[in-house]
Amino acid sequence: MRTRPLPFFSHGDRLDADLHLPDDAGAGAPYPVLIPASGFQGLKDIHPARFARVFSQLGYAVLAFDYAGFGDSEGERGRLAPQQWVENLRGAVDRVHEHEEIDADRIGLLGWGLGGGVVVAEAADDPRVRAVAALNGIGDGTRSTKMMHDAESWQSLQRRIRADRGRRAEFGRSEITSPWDIVRLDLDAKTEGYVNLELYQTPGFGSGVTLESADMLLRFQPEAVAHRISPRPLLVVHGAENRLHLPEEARSLYEHAAEPKELMMLPGHGHTEWMYDDNPTFQSIVHKLDGFYSTAFANPPAHASIAS
Repeated sequence: MRTRPLPFFSHGDRLDADLHLPDDAGAGAPYPVLIPASGFQGLKDIHPARFARVFSQLGYAVLAFDYAGFGDSEGERGRLAPQQWVENLRGAVDRVHEHEEIDADRIGLLGWGLGGGVVVAEAADDPRVRAVAALNGIGDGTRSTKMMHDAESWQSLQRRIRADRGRRAEFGRSEITSPWDIVRLDLDAKTEGYVNLELYQTPGFGSGVTLESADMLLRFQPEAVAHRISPRPLLVVHGAENRLHLPEEARSLYEHAAEPKELMMLPGHGHTEWMYDDNPTFQSIVHKLDGFYSTAFANPPAHASIAS
């Protein structure tokens, strides 16, 4: 795999990004490209880099980037707003669409976790995207977040969000809180174990986020625009035992989408414990994704509607 820096700007912020290319000395250029969108507290050096390692071997270019305010990207620290992430992802599409080594007619999006909702929202209004896959994603921010909490912690979070709105209006700043006050990892033992063992090895992971982030997350409803992706294909993949983003998220996202679409549940699997390069489940998903994107890219570009 060949890797080179490929930063880009999104609403004035310079975002840190790496373009990963097949190790073929350019023989396969212009390449089809996949753009992975990270999940909650995600960074380009975690799952996007993992996808880059495997898909570059299959002939794809992969653009991995850090959202504004995370990693080495510019932007307000800790502002985790999926609506802003949609704009960041659009900037990534802008960057690869004009790159000489990329085939602008073969752009695919691959969302992980919260990023699964981000790719749906971006592609809904961006006909340059040819195919979309959402892995363990969400369809509705309020529903998915509420299901992570018990009654007491949910009520507490809502009270804090309401108070923070007044704080922002008066002082222009949002309170910084632990990301796990918003996402309750302790209610999903497998995911919490994976996060503690693997993800905290990445510098910057687990840093504080603003309460405005929770406010924005609760307003995020990618399933409401999922139908706009059609006639381009959507693949929804979800762990059947996922206790972080419940399977209802995948089913609802799928139901709101129009054809062509496919829902693939993973029996016996949770949110993230299978995310290792050599894990058989991960490898089978890569194979599935390769076939999905290859088929989509082989067909003539469809004219997508962006009407509501």
